[in-house]
Amino acid sequence: MTQQQNTGLTFMKMHGLGNDFVVVDARTHPVAVSPAMAQGIAHRHFGVGFDQLALIEPGSGDAHLVFLNADGSTSAACGNATRCIARYLMDETGKTELHLTTDRGDLYARDAGNGLTSVNMGAPQLLWHEIPLAEEMDTLELPIEGGPTATGMGNPHCTFFVADAEAIHLAEFGARYEHHPLYPQRTNVQVAQVIGPDRIRMRVWERGVGITLASGSSSCATAVAAARRGLTGRKVQIDLDGGTLWIDWREDGVWMTGPTMHVFSATLTPEFLASLG
Repeated sequence: MTQQQNTGLTFMKMHGLGNDFVVVDARTHPVAVSPAMAQGIAHRHFGVGFDQLALIEPGSGDAHLVFLNADGSTSAACGNATRCIARYLMDETGKTELHLTTDRGDLYARDAGNGLTSVNMGAPQLLWHEIPLAEEMDTLELPIEGGPTATGMGNPHCTFFVADAEAIHLAEFGARYEHHPLYPQRTNVQVAQVIGPDRIRMRVWERGVGITLASGSSSCATAVAAARRGLTGRKVQIDLDGGTLWIDWREDGVWMTGPTMHVFSATLTPEFLASLG
């Protein structure tokens, strides 16, 4: 019988601009999360509710992070969760800079001051096979109605630049393009309205989740896409449904800065965990 079956499973509820997470610190006791278990915890009526679940595991740096979506699928990257966990680890250790590892690769975080946390999400993936797409093509403007841009940030993204982000019926729009055949691993979908050379209004549909109030990797992908298309500079403010992130595409990677919140800590009961099978 595992520890969590005996004593329950302690977790933290965190969010970055309303993009919310269940975070489990598994550095001292390994935790195995099955897709069914993730789906059960993710349910906002029968469970806790989250956009992503994150495990903090021992790593070659300060910690290794593992991410699961609300549908139980895995993701190599989750920018807002990485920032939340970085803030937690900084508060725990007193460090102002961290080295984190993920399936995406090495990520570096730092205290940006004024309660803000920055994470370098690494270099964007701009080639079709890196994202990945189903076949070779120019990623700047895909042969899809609306001519979206494809970008990889450890997970695939499809960014549509529109005249009015509020006018898009995102539930229908996002679901339609998440499963587009050009994206064999499905895709995150963004609708982005350029407000000025350093500001974008963006709404997001996350693969395996649905509409979210914010998305860090989507914000990075949108900033990169806008810069590549000459719509903005490489340093932009992204206004999301849940608040604002600041993205800076530098030589060493795409830096994302914003606020985080640790809402509460609690324990899932053995009875609840057993009900998930």
